[in-house]
Amino acid sequence: MAQFTNTSAAAVVWALTHLMKNPRSMEKGQEEIRSLIGTKGFVDEDDTPKLPHLKAIVKETMRLQPIAPLLVPRETTAECIIDRYEIAAKTLVYVNAWTIGRDPEAWNNPEEFDPDRFVGSCIDLKGQHYELIPFGAGRRICPGMLMRIATVDLSLANLLYKFNWEMPMVIKGEDMDLDW
Repeated sequence: MAQFTNTSAAAVVWALTHLMKNPRSMEKGQEEIRSLIGTKGFVDEDDTPKLPHLKAIVKETMRLQPIAPLLVPRETTAECIIDRYEIAAKTLVYVNAWTIGRDPEAWNNPEEFDPDRFVGSCIDLKGQHYELIPFGAGRRICPGMLMRIATVDLSLANLLYKFNWEMPMVIKGEDMDLDW
């Protein structure tokens, strides 16, 4: 259970970090959440599907900062050729989700935090779109994916609903380096 909570907490921290560096995106997310929830006092799980900008923030965070940047390694069962590279049988192959999420062939301005790129987009986190695979894909996708997405959505939504976040006055957002 510790691994589950650690990765979910890390995703929320990354989202808040990116939002503090990009206050307009945070304001849009807070406006969306606060207008839907009103004075109810909290966001519950039934509310999150009605928050497309929140979902876009989570996708954009997972694109730029996947919690497991290198997915679980796989071993090839037979010799194969991928993009002119010969890969021998029994080779360990690592999928670099961090690099995939920053691929300029798949993303416009790939280094920029821009949740709006996902508003109205069919790209999801469930391994169906290979340009965004923070949980892997196929039959070996992360078994806790749906719970992690729900936990991150709900935690982030409530933190944005209840609190106003900002950078400390001694730190400028443009001075923060978020690369690993």
